[in-house]
Amino acid sequence: MQKIIFATGNENKLREVREIMRDLPCEICSMREAGLDPEIREDGDTFTENALIKARAVAAAAGPARGAIVMADDSGLEIDALNGEPGVHSARYMGEDTSYEIKNAALLKRMDQVPAEQRTARFVCAVAAVLPDGRELTVRETIEGRIGYEPRGGNGFGYDPIFYLPDLSVSTAELDPEDKNAISHRGKAMRAMAQKLAGVLS
Repeated sequence: MQKIIFATGNENKLREVREIMRDLPCEICSMREAGLDPEIREDGDTFTENALIKARAVAAAAGPARGAIVMADDSGLEIDALNGEPGVHSARYMGEDTSYEIKNAALLKRMDQVPAEQRTARFVCAVAAVLPDGRELTVRETIEGRIGYEPRGGNGFGYDPIFYLPDLSVSTAELDPEDKNAISHRGKAMRAMAQKLAGVLS
């Protein structure tokens, strides 16, 4: 069975990826499960650039004889009223070791006086894959919403509790995992990549 090494140490993200791509005929493992821990400098200007940086670094660490597909994603939150912040710095906003509870509280405070119609935001996810023969595939997807007024829900992670979906009247942290994966930026991006990989694996 084809192996996919996913360049993440985030167990929540890995669980989502495995669920979304469960119909693909492959085994998905994290880079740590594959015994890899390369130093990765995410200094790209876009989500796609950062996803490629991560995938290339893990593929290089695995070596030319690895035989596995290496995948990576870069995702984050863009808030229009904050000029797109935190954007590509979403994971490192206020420091990598800062809890998302603190990060979310800080963003809500910055948005305190922003009216509802100007609280537009989106989650962005770019996924990159490096194939054993060196070919590279990329996709980018988004989900549009607004920044809420308080954290809501306990099902998600990261910025999910403050990302509100007006059409559904819930935050993404109030969705159950299956419903979230059906509409989320990561769900859409992973399904798009799965379609591309299906042609490679067939």
